[in-house]
Amino acid sequence: MNLPLTRRLLLTGIGSLGGCSVLDRPASVPACADDWLEAEWIRANIQVPVFPDRVFRLTDFLESGAKDASSAMSRAVRACHEAGGGRVVVPAGEYLCGPIHLLSNVNLHLEAGSVLRFHTDPRHYLPAVLTRWEGMELMGYSPLVYAYQQTNVAITGPGTLDGQASRDNWWPWKGNEEWGRPGFPSQDEARTKLMADVAAGVPVTQRLYAEGAYFRPPFVQFYNCRNVLVEDVRVIRSPFWLLNPVLCDHVTVRRVHLESLGPNSDGCNPESCRNVLIEDCYFDTGDDCIAIKSGRNADGRRIGIPSENIVIRGCQMRAGHGGIVIGSEISGGARNIFAENCHMSSPDLERGIRIKTNSVRGGLIEHLRFRNILIGQVQDAVVINFYYEEGDAGQFDPTVRDIVIENLLCDNARRVFQVRGFARKKIESLHLKNVHVVKAAEIGVLEHVEDLALDSVSVNGQAL
Repeated sequence: MNLPLTRRLLLTGIGSLGGCSVLDRPASVPACADDWLEAEWIRANIQVPVFPDRVFRLTDFLESGAKDASSAMSRAVRACHEAGGGRVVVPAGEYLCGPIHLLSNVNLHLEAGSVLRFHTDPRHYLPAVLTRWEGMELMGYSPLVYAYQQTNVAITGPGTLDGQASRDNWWPWKGNEEWGRPGFPSQDEARTKLMADVAAGVPVTQRLYAEGAYFRPPFVQFYNCRNVLVEDVRVIRSPFWLLNPVLCDHVTVRRVHLESLGPNSDGCNPESCRNVLIEDCYFDTGDDCIAIKSGRNADGRRIGIPSENIVIRGCQMRAGHGGIVIGSEISGGARNIFAENCHMSSPDLERGIRIKTNSVRGGLIEHLRFRNILIGQVQDAVVINFYYEEGDAGQFDPTVRDIVIENLLCDNARRVFQVRGFARKKIESLHLKNVHVVKAAEIGVLEHVEDLALDSVSVNGQAL
């Protein structure tokens, strides 16, 4: 890799703020002319929860000789909440636990050397709770860590959350050839039925998909919460998506290590969230590292809340279907997304920057900014695909517009572009500035793009 250029990309900042603090911008002011000043304003104004200086140690609630910490954890969280908030501290050691339901003003803090290992028997994750699964609302198994309609909640500390998912539990429910195993049931039948329920407008309270549906729960899901923090923790071996805030406002995910190579092990999926910071995180997840979503099909349109004001900075991505992704459950739309100073590389990284939708999903996706992106090895560097999954089989053409990718250096790609709009509904305004692919087997596809601008773009040393 070209080290001088690499260093320039990593060291590029947002430039002078003109002597004016980003905090001076009132909320009513529309988007800044300077995109990266806007990104910094969003980042600076995200509310991070603050907790009282009270400590509730898990071991103080754990009965002598107990091998299961589920009850102790529940009592510690409740005591912390009822006292007005503080930290539930998990000391060094290994603990077996069922689902953790966080409450307002509670920070679950895992000290160095602590490991929370979660039960793999699905019966522990009953009774059913309101959740989203692949962008569709239902009553399903509780996520392993869950908070519903809470304010000021956090998971912090250098300890580990271990879902213990493997080919012997949870993962075979995926049901396909790679993960299916004799004797294990599959999610396929229930998934088809749920999509039919969504299309028919079946009330969410009647969508009962816990026992017998075989839907793997997300690991950590904050649902309709405000002021959320996940910081420093290590999350491994997840049944399904790892971090999945849904309908949340003010979310900070910082210095989190996310590692799980099972089916659908997406790293961090904000759904219909606003004011989100994902910063200095490590992803090795085998599926999308970061995927911004807003609900699938009729459910996404019914709720109608986009993901917006999201800043991604300084993240490392390894194996995955995509590094920084928008979609595919994107029917509620996404806007004001900023990603900078990220590095991604792996023989198993399929796509770098990826937008995926179709005429069934639809969605308005706009004002996306990417800069200072380093890609080592990848299959496809830049993907905008209107033909994902169901393809052109619906009546909800997506609108994708106002995208700028600048200062991107890719060392080795099989294909540079897989950019495909519809002839009747083109991708609008795609600008690439200072984008260089050192080695590529082929340029790929750029079709049905209106207002395509290439400024200092090269592939294999040749200007485009």
